[in-house]
Order: sequence, then structure tokens, then C-alpha cells
Amino acid sequence: MKLGVFTVLFSEKSFEEMLDHVQAAGLEAVEIGTGCYPGNAHCNLDELLESPEKRRAYKKAVEDRGLIISALSCHGNPLTPEKSFAQQSHDTFVKTVQLAELLEVPVVNCFSGTAGDHEGAKYPSWPVAPWPNEYRDVLHWQWNEKLIPYWREWTAYATEHHVKVALELHGGFLVHTPGTLLKLREQVGEGIGANFDPSHMWWQGIDPVAAIKILGKEKAIYHFHAKDTFIDQEKVNMYGLTDMNSYANLHERAWYFRTVGYGHSQQTWADMMSALRMNGYDYVVSIEHEDAIMSIEEGFQRAVQNLQQVILREPVQNLWWV
Repeated sequence: MKLGVFTVLFSEKSFEEMLDHVQAAGLEAVEIGTGCYPGNAHCNLDELLESPEKRRAYKKAVEDRGLIISALSCHGNPLTPEKSFAQQSHDTFVKTVQLAELLEVPVVNCFSGTAGDHEGAKYPSWPVAPWPNEYRDVLHWQWNEKLIPYWREWTAYATEHHVKVALELHGGFLVHTPGTLLKLREQVGEGIGANFDPSHMWWQGIDPVAAIKILGKEKAIYHFHAKDTFIDQEKVNMYGLTDMNSYANLHERAWYFRTVGYGHSQQTWADMMSALRMNGYDYVVSIEHEDAIMSIEEGFQRAVQNLQQVILREPVQNLWWV
């Protein structure tokens, strides 16, 4: 495995300053945002697509520091009824796939998206209960009329460009659990898999180690985000896991994101690293920092320190004791 970082937290740094900082921290990979929610501070899609010379310089800057690009990330919502953002999300995805192929980056990370409740809707709708029956009807319409047709076409497009699509399993989007990912995968093929983020499993009440085993059995994990979640059971009792309190109001939230090791123990993170390897994932562990209690640098460095202790770097050559 390699340790990396989702570089959006260093958006104030220039591309090369960011690479120097990542290298100095002892990391081996960068995951780079190309637009939509993550922004594009370190990747101008149009500029890089248009210029072979700029692409070569871009790739060389990464390689000269002993780094790789683990993924290009364009998290948006191509299914939203808000047409301008849907188009932006789609166009960014298509261009990101094209650039990933040219840079020989194997994975593009994104969200599945969420549609409205009917063709004339104004906002996305995320049904999370099968009753009253209208919710179930909305969900069936979203999947059959929007989600499956979109990803059937654009997963095939990514596959033609030698790129895997890794959907982040994130609440608020139609694909948010191992089950919903595998359901979509059955319809659109193995070009689609998971960008597995345990922080979003915990707040949905899912055990990440068990989820890794479920997805690993299907060889459906294509990328991994290292982010933790703290669950405040007293507040869960009040607001439930679908708490709608603002992330800016941590004192009232049932859960909130933490840097690695500050929501769950080192043993839990060690168990995840072992489960990843045992179930076929030996690629990059990419730190995502969204800890509201720590500064960018402190949260980043603590995550690096904690993951360095549990990540499995060396391949197993032989079982010498057998």
C-alpha cells in the first residue's frame, strides 16, 4: 500500500508547493481535485487537455518527487434537477476521464448523484424510507429513469478510456452503501466500484471492516479515503444518525468528522488495513481531512503519524513458517 492525501486541503498552495509539502511529509501519492465540490486549485482541466507540453511538465513534477497520482476527483451531482450544476458535473467528469487516460491515472473519484422526485423537480430528493409508499416510488423512478441509464452510458465511456470510476459511498446520494453500489454495478458493469470512505460508513451505522469484506469479495474497491468519524451517542439519542444540525455546530451534532485515530482506535484502523489487503485492495490510502477541531496542518500531520503505524507497505513474499 501507499500513503497519500486528497490535496484539496492545500488549495492555498501552488501545485509545486503542494507537492513539496506532501513529499516532505513522507507520503507517496496525491489525489487531485479537478472541479465541482473539491475545486480545481491544482488541476486546470482545459489547459492540461489542450497542451501535451503542460501535461508532460505536470506529470514530471509529480514523478520527480517520487509521487504518483492515485486518482483525479470530480465529486459533483450529474443527476441534480439544477441544470447548470448537473451540466457542470457531467462536463467535469467527462474531461476528468479524458485527462486521467492521458496522465495514466487509473481511477476517477466522484459521487453517483441524486435526482429529483419527478421530471419537473427543482431540487434533489434522497428517499431513505420505503414507507409511505411515495418514497419507494420516487426511489424506483430515480434509479430506473436517471441513475442506471446515466451510469450505464458513462461507465462504458470511462472503460473505453481505460479508467475506473470510483463512486464515494456518501449519504445524500443514491449510491451510499455497499448494497446500493453493488446494485448499480450489476446493471452497469465492473467499470464502476467504490471510493471507500469509512467515515461515511460509521455515521450510517455500518461497520467499515464488514463493508470492506462485502465489497472486497466482489473486487469492487478502487480507491480508499482515510477519514474518521466521532459518534456522540447522547446526541444520537436526541437527533438520530440522520442528524441535520450544521457541521458548524459540533456541540449539537450526533456525529462529526475527525482526523484518523480521533474517532476510532488505532486497532480499528489496523483492522481496516488488514481487511483491505486480505480482500484484494493494496493500492493507495488517501488522507481526507475534514476535522473541524484541528487546523489543516495539525489534522494532516496527526493522520500521517497514525496511519504510518498501521498501513501495510511491503508485499508478502512467502509464508516462511509454513
